[in-house]
Parts: sequence; C-alpha cells; structure tokens
Amino acid sequence: MTKDVILTISGLHYETFAGQEEENEPIEVITPAVYYFKNGKHYIIYDEVVEGMPGTIRNKIRVTGEDLLEIMKSGISNTHMVFEKDKIHMTQYETPYGELMVGAFTRDMQVSEEENMIDIRVSYMLDINGEKVADCNITIQIRANERQ
Repeated sequence: MTKDVILTISGLHYETFAGQEEENEPIEVITPAVYYFKNGKHYIIYDEVVEGMPGTIRNKIRVTGEDLLEIMKSGISNTHMVFEKDKIHMTQYETPYGELMVGAFTRDMQVSEEENMIDIRVSYMLDINGEKVADCNITIQIRANERQ
C-alpha cells in the first residue's frame, strides 16, 4: 500500500424513535489520506473540515487485525471510539455544542486486505447518553492513490 491513499467512508443509520425505525440518507465522504503500517497495525490519517465552523478535525483510524477498529478525533471535536465485535465501548464525545456519552455495540466487523486496498465493514448499535438512537452500518475503504 502506498503512503498516499484515497479514503472512502460510507454510512447508513436506521434511527429509532418511539419504537419506529427510520432509514436516513446514506452519507459518503471521499478524501485524500495518509496511510502507514506500524507494529502490526494499519493507520489512516486525514483532516475533516466542518462546514460553518472554523478549524478542522484531525482523524486517525487504527485497525488492529480483523477485530478492532479505533477512530480518534481531535480538534474542534474530540473522541476515541472503539469498535470490537460483540462488545460495547463507551466514550466521551466532545463537540463545539457540548459533550455526549456515546456507546457503540459492535454486532459485526469484517476486514479484508489486498495489496492496494483495505475494506472494513462494521455494523453497530449507537446509543447516546444511555439511550439507543440508531442501528448503523459503516464501510471504510482505503485504496492506494494511483495518481501520484
């Protein structure tokens, strides 16, 4: 895998309100990122610009084997989310609007690696401040940037 990569993150949330599930529009972000492999772990780093807010969010994704995904955000938002199959991880999520206690129960996670691509699929339940808010699916694709 090259150092310069193209990162695609797509997500779909099924929100739960009063026992009713509602499917939201899928969200997709495609951005250049930096990739490196160190001590058996994959790292992907990219900056995120938030519309209408000064500053950026530095994102670091760390993949350990096939069963642990971490997403760390720093800047105008701060958090360290952990996704591990069949486990729930709680974290403080700091935003410009206040702090939230966020929990992610990972139902399924699949990681596939090829020479110039890593594909990660995660299915999880999201709760905020102890209340279930959505069932979520996220796909992360890391591909070598062929146009260097």
